[in-house]
Amino acid sequence: MSIKELSKSFPVKKETLKVINSISMEIASQEFVCILGPSGCGKSTFLKILGGIIPATSGNLILEGEDLGNQIPAQALKKFGFVFQNDNLLPWRTAEKNLSLTLEVMKLKDEKSKARIPEMMEIVGLQDYMDVFPHELSGGMRQRVGIARALVHNPEILLMDQPLGALDAITRKMLSYELLSIWKKTQKTIVMVTNNVEEALILSNRIYLFSPLPAAIVKEFQVDIPFEERNPEIVGNASYRSLRDEINALVRTY
Repeated sequence: MSIKELSKSFPVKKETLKVINSISMEIASQEFVCILGPSGCGKSTFLKILGGIIPATSGNLILEGEDLGNQIPAQALKKFGFVFQNDNLLPWRTAEKNLSLTLEVMKLKDEKSKARIPEMMEIVGLQDYMDVFPHELSGGMRQRVGIARALVHNPEILLMDQPLGALDAITRKMLSYELLSIWKKTQKTIVMVTNNVEEALILSNRIYLFSPLPAAIVKEFQVDIPFEERNPEIVGNASYRSLRDEINALVRTY
């Protein structure tokens, strides 16, 4: 996926508020990209544009070589899965039925699609919780169901808007390693918004640091830490510490 000079403005009273300022980036197949930046800088707006939820004011979205203009069209939305900060599970549906809802909405009623429900629940480690309701699950488990739901229709690109932000610190750290495992198993292209530097370094191939409003790319970071070294001992990795300190120093200037 290519993003070319993407900008977004909103009308506010009689003025115009510019939220995104001419952002361009390339996202390779099966890559894990993190969008990092201060709160309120336009990260979530950018992700909504990528997922076709809202149009850009100007710029181009190019998917698999096809220029789609300033908005992902309805017929291309099946290529995307979306994970939100809150799990947004329907409380009256079991975990299995929450996943099946996505298939129902997308009119995927074939047996191959239905078979992906237990497959995705196994990938997120919850194969024994198919018939459990959301209120019976912990926050981390609910978010894993949310991830499984986003993957069940077999999208090409997974968009994640601060998926671990609502969790406590211990659960958040644990789930970041589980999310890394899920990416290794599925090999999906992932674009994730986060405000946590350590989380971005654990998960991503590349990090884009956004400026405060209107969002522009301050710097792109290549994360060259081998994935086999991305574990709880990563703090001992010299590249990790160097990148963490450099990014934190830039973040503090805002």
